[in-house]
Amino acid sequence: MYNALIKGFSGENPIKGFEFYVRMLRANIVPDNLSFPFLVRACAQLEGIDMGIQAHGQIVKHGFENDVYVQNSLVYMYSMCGDIKAANEVFSRMLSPNVVSWTSIIAGFNKIGDVEMARELFDKMPERNLVTWSTMINGYAKNNCFEKAVELFQVLKDKGIKANETVMVSVISSYAHLGAIELGEKAHDYVVKNNLSLNVILGTALVDMYARCGSIEKAIKVFDQMPERDVLSWTALIAGFAMHGYAEKAIWFFSKMVNSGLKPRDITFTSLLSACSHGGLVEKGLELFESMKRDYGIEPRLEHYGCVVDLLGRAGKLAEAEKFVLEMPLKPNAPIWGALLGACRIHRNAEIAERVGNILIPLLPEHSGYYVLLSNIYARTNRWENVETMRQMMKEKGVKKPPGYSLIEVDGKVHNFKMGDKLHPEIEMIERKWDEILRKIRLAGYTGNTSDALFDIDEEEKENALHRHSEKLAIAYGVMRTEAPAPIRIVKNLRVCEDCHTATKLISKVFGRELIVRDRNRFHHFKEGSCSCMDYW
Repeated sequence: MYNALIKGFSGENPIKGFEFYVRMLRANIVPDNLSFPFLVRACAQLEGIDMGIQAHGQIVKHGFENDVYVQNSLVYMYSMCGDIKAANEVFSRMLSPNVVSWTSIIAGFNKIGDVEMARELFDKMPERNLVTWSTMINGYAKNNCFEKAVELFQVLKDKGIKANETVMVSVISSYAHLGAIELGEKAHDYVVKNNLSLNVILGTALVDMYARCGSIEKAIKVFDQMPERDVLSWTALIAGFAMHGYAEKAIWFFSKMVNSGLKPRDITFTSLLSACSHGGLVEKGLELFESMKRDYGIEPRLEHYGCVVDLLGRAGKLAEAEKFVLEMPLKPNAPIWGALLGACRIHRNAEIAERVGNILIPLLPEHSGYYVLLSNIYARTNRWENVETMRQMMKEKGVKKPPGYSLIEVDGKVHNFKMGDKLHPEIEMIERKWDEILRKIRLAGYTGNTSDALFDIDEEEKENALHRHSEKLAIAYGVMRTEAPAPIRIVKNLRVCEDCHTATKLISKVFGRELIVRDRNRFHHFKEGSCSCMDYW
């Protein structure tokens, strides 16, 4: 009876499970090997390492430390609590670890981000089940190793193993981050052909994938087909509209969600405020911000205040944005100051930027993006001494700018380009294609915009650097390897610079191609010489 109660509460109310274990001891009932797996599971649920150590002590005291089921629960508990050393010690002492043991230790290494060790163990396993495959694929996805996640999914399919809904959520999430819509569509087909349940989690993953891959229409279609939706499903769609700059649609679907009886969550408002920011709907955004606490009892968090700063800043209301930050009831963090600094860059306000930079850089001295933003603002006003100061500060603190890269999917394969890339096997043809594109867009009025160049070098050198930006190489490859009227889809890890934005608009006009570019901030749909962001990003 006590074991049944400990088991019953270990999932939903783990503290209660502990209470029944203590009551069992006080009743002079000796625990057996079935008592401890559920007790340890309760520790894992709570991620309470101190309680877990106490439970481990009880296991040793009662002589069950060599029971394989008890050992499995300990490996799992220590793994979930982040103590991989303790988990590995228990695992290494096991005489006959089974598939559950191996899967638990793999999950532990994935949890701390050591996917290499997790994969090494995965490859050593004498046998695997679907949970093991799911754990490893999910580990790759959670640790941003999206290409490895989809590669392992292909291995699973090649072995004739049928994936389940959990595996497909990780795979579809990986395609979403890679912007690989062709592969994402194939994954969707796999779900349909194998009669997998379009449950809330899988359906939401598909909505997110299509939105992130630039097809908001397909995201809506999947959303409409879902038999059941929760707040996160609606939020994924609202976030999709926000990314694409469709602020009015985001607000309309938010109203529809509320009218359906669902209560929005704080993350819903983050997406909604972001939509207003990208759409320039300042008054509506401020109204929604005020309604959070008033109408829904949601206390705004720093993310929401950051959205308001971004909203005001993008609209050019820099003085109001600065005042808003200084009068916040919460202490502003680095992302909030960063949003204001980004607005200063857009609107070329060096005065406020300098004040913000003096606060921001000491607050997060290892973040390269803030140095780069401030450097760009100085570079635009030809304050090269200040640019050099920024560079020197970065050097002294060992801060390095993360390399920019752009992804493009062609014929079901994702190609990765970096600035000045020479590694792609077709790079010579790509560079010739870019030179051809460059000649044509120059005839249409393109002149290189070198205002974002960070270094005091001559204009010719600046232009050469601009013409080797990663998205330009990716676009050249897209023009070279895809046929109209298919759109060219690019995913970039950094913000699109002004020069690339101008060049891409002209490419869409001169070559009659639609280009869909997802950068760090939003989607840009380039068509017939204009962009959906209306040059407001």
